[in-house]
Amino acid sequence: MTGKCWTRKVDELGRIVLPRELREEIGLQDREPLEIHLEHGQVTLHKKSERCVICGSDQELSPIKEKMICKSCIQELSGEK
Repeated sequence: MTGKCWTRKVDELGRIVLPRELREEIGLQDREPLEIHLEHGQVTLHKKSERCVICGSDQELSPIKEKMICKSCIQELSGEK
């Protein structure tokens, strides 16, 4: 593995603190959601990106009842396509 590396301890509530330098480098804001992935015994963190709940697209999204739906799916659901 190449790149930067930080070591942090897990506190008694199971939390870790991400270093300010890391948060700034990836543009992570306070209270912004992160996705936590576990694969083959390794944990990775990803900035959560808004996606359409139907098709997974990240283009032309609109909030509908607190869910994101893309323009294409809205058109398909309304019979406009």
